[in-house]
Amino acid sequence: MLASALKAKKSASTTGSGKPARAEGAGAKGQSLPAQEKAGALPAAEAAHPKPGLATKPAVSAPESQSSPAHASAPAPASAPAPAASPPSSAAPSSASVSPASAASSPSAAAADDEDEDVSWRLQIKTALAAAWRNIKLDPFPLRHSLRGYSAATLGRDTKAGLNVALLAFPQAMAYALIAGLPVQYGIFCAAIAPVVAALFSTSRLTMVGPTNATAVMVLSTYLVLQRDIPPLASMALFTCMVGALLLAGSLMGIAGLAQYVSRSVVIGYVTGAALLIVAHQTKDVLNIPLQHASTFIDIVRQTAFTIDHADPATMLLSAVTAGFWFWISKRFAAVPNVAATLLFSALVGAALQYHGYPLQMLSPLPVDSFGFTPPELNPQWFSLLMSGALAVAFLASLENTFMAKTLAARTGERVDVNQEMFALGAANMASGMLSGMPASGSLSRSGLNWASGAITPVSAITCGLLCGLAAPLLAQLIGYIPRASLAVVVILTAFGLINKRDITFSLFSTKSDAAVFITTFVAALLAPLDTAIFMGVGLSIMLFLRKVSRPHLVEFTFNEQGQLMELLEDKRRDDPQISIIHVEGELFFAAADLFRDEIRRVCADPNLRVVILRMKRARHLDATSVMAMAELIQFLRETDRHLVISGATEDVYAVIKASGLLKLLGKENIFMASPGNPNISTRNALLRAQALLGQKSAPVRIFYDPEKVREREGVAPAGGA
Repeated sequence: MLASALKAKKSASTTGSGKPARAEGAGAKGQSLPAQEKAGALPAAEAAHPKPGLATKPAVSAPESQSSPAHASAPAPASAPAPAASPPSSAAPSSASVSPASAASSPSAAAADDEDEDVSWRLQIKTALAAAWRNIKLDPFPLRHSLRGYSAATLGRDTKAGLNVALLAFPQAMAYALIAGLPVQYGIFCAAIAPVVAALFSTSRLTMVGPTNATAVMVLSTYLVLQRDIPPLASMALFTCMVGALLLAGSLMGIAGLAQYVSRSVVIGYVTGAALLIVAHQTKDVLNIPLQHASTFIDIVRQTAFTIDHADPATMLLSAVTAGFWFWISKRFAAVPNVAATLLFSALVGAALQYHGYPLQMLSPLPVDSFGFTPPELNPQWFSLLMSGALAVAFLASLENTFMAKTLAARTGERVDVNQEMFALGAANMASGMLSGMPASGSLSRSGLNWASGAITPVSAITCGLLCGLAAPLLAQLIGYIPRASLAVVVILTAFGLINKRDITFSLFSTKSDAAVFITTFVAALLAPLDTAIFMGVGLSIMLFLRKVSRPHLVEFTFNEQGQLMELLEDKRRDDPQISIIHVEGELFFAAADLFRDEIRRVCADPNLRVVILRMKRARHLDATSVMAMAELIQFLRETDRHLVISGATEDVYAVIKASGLLKLLGKENIFMASPGNPNISTRNALLRAQALLGQKSAPVRIFYDPEKVREREGVAPAGGA
């Protein structure tokens, strides 16, 4: 009996879960709805203009309920034993054959029911989680694809590329830690951990993840504002893990693709302002002057101007020599890692100055014993204060990583999944936070060097991270010989390299919108904390984007003598002054609803107009606001005894109209679905409906219509064919 009940339930669910009846969706083949056949096209007009090739399948209505009475009362098979004849012990497994009284009196039956219910819930949860993961479409271990057929030659090229990048990544990591206001080991540990973890989950074979200028300066800005409330070193693990958690959550929600809606001018304005903030903040080390607490570029410049008379001559001399050597080696020996070579040279010069009695501030030796598992301290107060900065760093890192991945993909022709890249970046930040590192992002300079060095698989990134990790204990004491002023000079020169004159020119002179976004972000970066600046730039960018897309294109159409739709010119009149065909193209979401309604009302100001046909084949993204606007438009027309008819409705448009209840107000007979066989057939049917509403019994409707093309599109054999 249980098997019979399950079979009946399966039959009911199969019957009741089909697609909506074609009685309301048949217009997908160019047909009007069944109600239209009763009140719509005129017999005379239809006889004069038959509709060959249209679907003639009868509409099939879905059952009103999945659990119909027939299913609920399905009899048990004749061979099934009667409940009364079964002993209590054997009745427990078959709960369908146990009466309420016996179930209540049988502990084994109740336990079996509880166990079945528990198993059912676990199965539902497991199924839901599996479905959610499939919808996310993330690969748990994409590196396996790169390791198939991996050879010794490939390993050699990846190892060479990883070594080249490590020679750049190690000194850069120290510089970026200094930019963030952190000890250099935070940058080095990040450079050792982040690329290894990111390579396990990344779809790009060239991406190099680690500390970067953009994220480092955002960390600096965050703690310049909060330094009096939160100790940076104690809370860095929490901050970095928060960044990683936000990135992981964003990848699971599939929002990495939203970066395309943020103007590139936002990033250019932010990077330009951040570069100037880096220069201002590092000036104190270049001159060896004291600097009090300052949170913005303006504050730092003002304090530097007041204390510049305390600058140390020996430090200034070393800074000038370091800068000169940087430019010389970059010009004469471009293939040599200029950062590492400059720091090595400055260490020798600093040692000479100290030997002659000039005291200098040196970097602290790398405390290798500080590396280890550092779980974040879950302080609620820290969490709330750091959230804004963590969100800004996560957002910026996602933008930077997405732009970098797309740039490399354009060079190499490979395809990258931006959500998978966001997931890899989130995992890298979580690992960095748990292992004494700082926030990480994708580095375009190191990724570009990885590509130029001939990397083939993500193993090059793993090699780079391992080499940085091995170099840390070997060079731990030698780092203490590097003058702090020399590293500050390297940071400043690197920051100036972030200012791209060509990109700034593009942003300022392409469009007024781009100029406004760039200037707003850049000025805010100088006057306010950087998280505020980037949110202001993103907000303005989104507002300007919505302004552009919220202007649907409305054009009034008419038919020419050949029966083809054409735009109605301003100096022309409609063939029938009582009927207006308006082609709607573009977005009809909330931002466009008012403009859409006002434009239609403007057309309806013509006193001769009786029927408005909205041709909505290219209308997209209807929402509640646009549906309300259409409802108000229908009421407005009916108050003056006029009518609204929709033609060319796509399945998405029809689904919104039906689900919202607008279909009842509009009337099923007044909506005609788009036809894949002929884009004009729905407009023809709408015209016939308009003539019926006007009582034009014999008005001709001429329209170009190729029945053979419709048959071909709908999979029907041509006339006379087999």
